[in-house]
Amino acid sequence: MNSVPSTPAMRGSNHVGMRQFNERIVLQAIRHHGAIPKADLARLTQLSTQTVAIIVGRLLDEGLLLKQDRVRGKIGQPSVPLSLNPQGAYSVGIQVGRRNLELLVADFTGQPVERVEVLYDYPDPDGLFQSMAQGLQTLQARMGEVWARTVGVGLTAPLSLHKWADLMGGDAAKALARWEHIDLTAKVQGLTPLPVVFAKDTTAACVAELLQGHGRQVRSFLYVFVGTFVGGGLVLSGHIMNGERGNAGAIGSLPVGLAPDSATASGMPPQLLQLASGWQLEQALQAAGHDPALIHQGTILDAAYQDCTGPWLAQASQALAMTVASAAAFLDLDAVVMDGSLGAPLMSALRAATQDALAHYRFDGMHQPPLLAGQVGAHARALGGALLPMHSQFFPDKDIFLKPDLA
Repeated sequence: MNSVPSTPAMRGSNHVGMRQFNERIVLQAIRHHGAIPKADLARLTQLSTQTVAIIVGRLLDEGLLLKQDRVRGKIGQPSVPLSLNPQGAYSVGIQVGRRNLELLVADFTGQPVERVEVLYDYPDPDGLFQSMAQGLQTLQARMGEVWARTVGVGLTAPLSLHKWADLMGGDAAKALARWEHIDLTAKVQGLTPLPVVFAKDTTAACVAELLQGHGRQVRSFLYVFVGTFVGGGLVLSGHIMNGERGNAGAIGSLPVGLAPDSATASGMPPQLLQLASGWQLEQALQAAGHDPALIHQGTILDAAYQDCTGPWLAQASQALAMTVASAAAFLDLDAVVMDGSLGAPLMSALRAATQDALAHYRFDGMHQPPLLAGQVGAHARALGGALLPMHSQFFPDKDIFLKPDLA
């Protein structure tokens, strides 16, 4: 396997008028590298010692940084490492899914501190917004006085909640169809005075992996998230790729198989989400008289459910392996990261089956990316949502300010 590219260096500017930019560069350097003394911050950011001292003093006064215990070395004065203050700021992530609503509060270091979840069979708009309002009230009550340090809300949902409603059928299809004419962001903004920013759910999950998981070491990866429907995100050279219409990395729509070659043939090749989503396994379990919620439980791999899990794992892993091989050819990836909202045992079995299925594909002329387990887990979509307002307010824009150190 190729060596993992190193984290890019952060560079500040000593020019007048760059106060906010330099503050963000300092915060980003500490976030990437952990507790670090001022002298090392100056070298890392290429800012003058005086500039770093002024910025650090200001950030300490604002409660965004903490001084750690002095570190005594063999030479020179003891150094005082500086770290992010977890209580310096908070943000909220709201994830609207096809089977659940999740509200999550993250602290300044990106760690979840409070969480509310509502499960449902399908997202009925009326009930969902009522649950969301109650969830926000619950979080505010739990946080108490520190809620005043909450800087914003990151809202995440499938880009088109109303699409693929036919797969769910019945009342679910009717409820999902209503979302076509709902301005989700405007509705949520009406529930809170905090600024609301939106991102596609799998893109938000990819953001969480980029900032809190493998993205700290791996520069280019395809992100696969297996939930009710499978979806994904794309990171190239440390940057989230959104695409002109927000569909970059939308692997759920990827055709799996060849279209009929005859004008008289009927049917189209299935999309990945029709073969590798948790929804298909839920339906198989229900048809066999089992609880569909088993997909989130450790017992799902018991022999009693093998007639359902076995065919699904075979079908899903083969479709995912084809997706990985195709992505590797187009994108020259360092890795593929697979995560999801399914239970950890089922996700582990799916990754193992996908790895086995990859052995049936040729990678001549291209790099076969390793298949890695996501480091964030089932709450990645809500956590990624919470990271969006935090990152936009306190840390430099990755597409503009994070430059690889080529020296």
